[in-house]
Amino acid sequence: MSQPSASGPSWQQPVGNPQPAQYAAPAPLAQPARRASTTVVVLGAIGIVLLALVLLAVVGYLVMGLGVGAFATGAVLALLPLGAVLWGIRWIDRWEPEPRGALWFAFLWGAGLSVAIALVVGLLVEIAGYVAGFGTSEFAGAVVQAPIVEELGKGLGVLILFWALRGKHFDGPVDGIVYSSMVAVGFAFTENILYFGNEVVLSGGDPFAVGFIFFVRAVMSPFAHVMFTACIGLALGIAARRSGGFGGLGAFAIGVVPAILLHALWNGASFVVGGGLLPFIGYYAVVQVPLFVGAIVLVAWLRRQEAALVRARLVEYAQVGWFLPFEVEMLGTWAGRRQALAWARSRGRGDLMRRFQLDATRLAYARNRIAIGRHAAEAQRDEAALLDDLVRYRPALYA
Repeated sequence: MSQPSASGPSWQQPVGNPQPAQYAAPAPLAQPARRASTTVVVLGAIGIVLLALVLLAVVGYLVMGLGVGAFATGAVLALLPLGAVLWGIRWIDRWEPEPRGALWFAFLWGAGLSVAIALVVGLLVEIAGYVAGFGTSEFAGAVVQAPIVEELGKGLGVLILFWALRGKHFDGPVDGIVYSSMVAVGFAFTENILYFGNEVVLSGGDPFAVGFIFFVRAVMSPFAHVMFTACIGLALGIAARRSGGFGGLGAFAIGVVPAILLHALWNGASFVVGGGLLPFIGYYAVVQVPLFVGAIVLVAWLRRQEAALVRARLVEYAQVGWFLPFEVEMLGTWAGRRQALAWARSRGRGDLMRRFQLDATRLAYARNRIAIGRHAAEAQRDEAALLDDLVRYRPALYA
């Protein structure tokens, strides 16, 4: 990558109107307002600690029920699909990585509280059935109770993140899918420990039996829970650009319906096709594989839409002198980003280029919030702080 020509705007002082002409200039900042508020940070930290304690309680419950050996075996096996799914979430989240604290909150909510909710509700249903004198069928538990309780439990965590982060770190469908996927992968991780450990206990450690359940859950369906709960995240991500906090309740109600139905479809497969492996594989190939491929296509399309939005907003800044044309390409396209990052790394400035690209992306999203009237005052303050940072990066980046 070549450096900008001498005839371009100065790296020390941008030229032209500091904001696109159709928008008002941002208010001056005493300090960068784009940082999360103290209240959100404190509440988030408290939430993470509490969720970690809930997860410890769930772990204690599993250890008591399975035994240390079976729990340890289940945990080791559960790490394998966990790593694969986390890689997939990272691929989705590459354009604008979400805050690590929020991702940890999402994971712990899924791994701890969502599982605790499912266990408590299941226990209450059994107690109610015993008191009322009727039993609970396996079909009702797997196809009705589990999808409803588990998706509502997972979805509540995504809704809380929507309320806490909308307008800054939860501002589109991709963000919603990332957060919901982290909740889902946390839930699946703990659930896999239970399934794998339970099979170790029931089979006496038979490798074939344990290998079969591992194949079904870790090889054939590691992304199953992600696909279910992503429906909720997608709905809330769309709502983040169109409605306020209470509008999120409507989006949640819309998104939880397909989440429950997809979950019920998966859980009900064994009752429809029977317990044979070949019939199940046939069902999987005809029903689940197309659904999974469709989900991948949708996510890839949403990522391209996000990139196109960023590029379009950066063009507005380029038109008034904040960026040169080549910078729009290196900040607003996948190919340009890779080329720019390789160029910067060859000069020992890879971290600075990555920060430059990330802040430019956040700048584009701030501009988009101003354009659509979502949290416009806060977005203008964010915009001013980001522009100031981007200008300060340039001398070191292009020296």
